[in-house]
This record gives sequence, structure tokens and C-alpha cells, in this order.
Amino acid sequence: MKLISYALPEEPEIARVGFVISDDEFVSVAQACNTQDTFSLPALTDIHSIIEAGPEVWKKLTALEQSIQNNLEDLERLRIDDVIILPAVQKPSKLCGLALNNSANTDRILSGPKHPALFTKPLTALVGHGQPILLKGHYGRVHPEPELALIIGKKATDIAAKDAYDYVFGYTVHNDLTSPTMRNEDSFHYRAIHPAKEGEDIVYVDSHVSYSGRYKGSDTFSPLGPWIVTKDEIQNPHDLNIECHVRDECYASDNTQNLFHKIPEVLEFISAYTTLLPGDVVSLGTALASSGKPGRAVQNADLNIMGGPVSVTIQSIGRLSNPVKKV
Repeated sequence: MKLISYALPEEPEIARVGFVISDDEFVSVAQACNTQDTFSLPALTDIHSIIEAGPEVWKKLTALEQSIQNNLEDLERLRIDDVIILPAVQKPSKLCGLALNNSANTDRILSGPKHPALFTKPLTALVGHGQPILLKGHYGRVHPEPELALIIGKKATDIAAKDAYDYVFGYTVHNDLTSPTMRNEDSFHYRAIHPAKEGEDIVYVDSHVSYSGRYKGSDTFSPLGPWIVTKDEIQNPHDLNIECHVRDECYASDNTQNLFHKIPEVLEFISAYTTLLPGDVVSLGTALASSGKPGRAVQNADLNIMGGPVSVTIQSIGRLSNPVKKV
């Protein structure tokens, strides 16, 4: 099933959830539950209440979603263009991103870890499908990064790779906006202090480090959506075509099979250090293959100059599109 988070224009502060029935329309989950007497479900007011309800409720919802396909005349259809589309999840405890997790990067990485490299983004970076990406001039260069993201379904601590998919609720689309300008401004080349091998003396080690708080985590730097597709509908998350467009121009055309570290390894690694909670987001790394035009890459698409809209499309999931607004 596809679950969309939305708010009504007259009640923008109330998050609701719907069953997607087409690229343009959906029906309220709450209304569907109320009209189907055979389904005994708890109060499912938003996407987080659904995720936290657990697998037995998910099965009932899947059955409900399938049953209403033949009875849509009994339900009010809502148009996506007539509501406020919220981020696929609105209050994750964290959004975990993976750095340089694409085989297209291997010849560009001069040195780095063999394990997944992790960074986090704040929930204030989240923005829904159709909502504006807000850019300020002093952000400098800002480019899109098209990524497959998964939504965690249950608490995960020190899990084994073989069990990883048991902890996945579903998949969505993430645009991991990045400002190389702010990354450069927040990078240090310095002499790190290390303890000497013997005695109480210290040694200095030449080091390079950058902190991702601004260049990855500024407000609206994580469009997420347009909805969640539950994991039962995605046979292989590592064989999905993914594209990124700015206006009508394609800047990336790739496949998730090129992700270097796959989901089982990624979730085992993250959960060894950080507990993942229901509703958390794990974004699996940027699709970097060129669109085919010589020299073109997502890094060429400076949204602060080009504007938008910018969109990311992933096979079997959907198209996430956002306008760009200068503020």
C-alpha cells in the first residue's frame, strides 16, 4: 500500500494519512476505517500512529486498502493538488544519511572507511512534496542529491544483517540537498592532538574534517515523499531506476543496484552505534550516474542560480517534486 501524509488547508497543523489510489488522488485512512465494519482498527490518526501500531495492524490496513479498491464510490476522493502534502514522516527521531555510498564514487575517493559513513539531519530539514525549498543567497551553491530512503518500522539495536528487512516499514524518495559552499566554509585543516604512544606527552596529527550541520541540515534541505510504499510492494529495493530533474533537464539517471553498501549491512552497522526508532529515516546514498550528457552531474545543478522545480523519481515508488524559493 501507499500511504500519504497530508493536512487540510483549513487545518494545516493536523497531520492526517491517506491511501493513495492514483498519482493524483487518495482517500482518508480514517474514513476508510469508519466505513468498513469488518475491520477493527485502533485510532490511526497519522503515519506515526500507523508505524507504531505494528505488523498486525499493517496487515489489516493492507487488507482494508485492497478491499476499498472495489468500493471507491463509497469514499470521498481527495486530490493531491487540493491539500498540503507533508513529509513522508513528520517527526522521526533522526534522519540518517550515508556519505559517498555509490560505486560511481570509487575512483574519486582518495581515502576513506570501508564501512558505511554516517551523518544525521534534523527533522526541521524535512519538507513535503510540492512544498518550497527555501534558499538564501549566502548559502552559495546548493545542489540536489536523489536518494532512496527507508522508513524504520520497529526499534532496532544491534541487529544482524540477516534480520534487517524485519525492521523496515517501507520506502520513500529523499532529495538530500547539499551546499558545497557551506561545506567548504565549515571544513578544517588542523593539527589534531593525540596522546603519545608512551608517557604523558602529546603528538600532533595533520587532519581534515568537515561538519555537516549547515551544509546538509539547513531548513528544507530534506524533501521527503511524496508517500511511503510499504516493503511488501518492493520486491528488490536494490534494483530500482532513479532519476533527478531540474526543470525539464535530467541531471542523473541511475539504479539503486549501484549503492555500494546495501540495506542489510547498513542497518546492522547503524544499529551497532545508534538505536533506530519507529519512523526513523535511513537515506541510502546519492544516485550519481550521469544523465548521459557529457560532463553533466547533479553537482552542476546549482538551485540557487537555476531555481526549480527539482524532482526525484524512483521506480515503483513515485515522483517527489519541489519548487525553489529564494528568501
